[in-house]
Amino acid sequence: MRQAAHAGERDLIFLDESGFAPTMPTGYTWSRIGQRAVVPKEDTRNRRVNVLGAKVLGSEPDLVRQSTSGKIDAEILLDFVCARLAGLGGGAAVLDLAADGLGVDIMPVWERRRPCTVVLDNASAHRANAFKGRRRQLAKTGVELFRLPPYSPELNDIELVRRQAKYEDCPQRSQTSTDSLGEAVDQAMTQRRNRIRGSAKNFTQAA
Repeated sequence: MRQAAHAGERDLIFLDESGFAPTMPTGYTWSRIGQRAVVPKEDTRNRRVNVLGAKVLGSEPDLVRQSTSGKIDAEILLDFVCARLAGLGGGAAVLDLAADGLGVDIMPVWERRRPCTVVLDNASAHRANAFKGRRRQLAKTGVELFRLPPYSPELNDIELVRRQAKYEDCPQRSQTSTDSLGEAVDQAMTQRRNRIRGSAKNFTQAA
């Protein structure tokens, strides 16, 4: 699949959800000699920001994301895949029409410009029938779902993006409000997206 993606035949998309807490995990830091670095611990109740992210490999590498302070369930996941990855203007609401036309055996009235394979793990939202039950319809719009084996996060490229955003792109490790946390997460993911796009551009110029 990676070879087909790099050849421009299809897009390979790694998808997963990530939660950001008001106090980010701290592995190590620096401080002045004789001074202890202190990271205030904030209350996490109802103050997390959840991000649904998709790293796109192909002729146009990208990082697509959607943030929410609520839970990411199967319906939100399906709408994200339809609107942001498949390119359906009406999202999941028009999936039936876009995929089936006048019937399940009729040619679809909408098909993605370049087919893609969406790689995802076995999270509950991914296994819910509201999402996986749409596999056939999504395939007709050019979106193929590929499920990873259980307990294999190392096979999902978006995991590294999430870790880098948390540990490298959020210099202020504690946020005092949901709004400030949301802004910090958005800035971190934007920086990560720019790096993904920039790396691809530099590689193309070097080649």
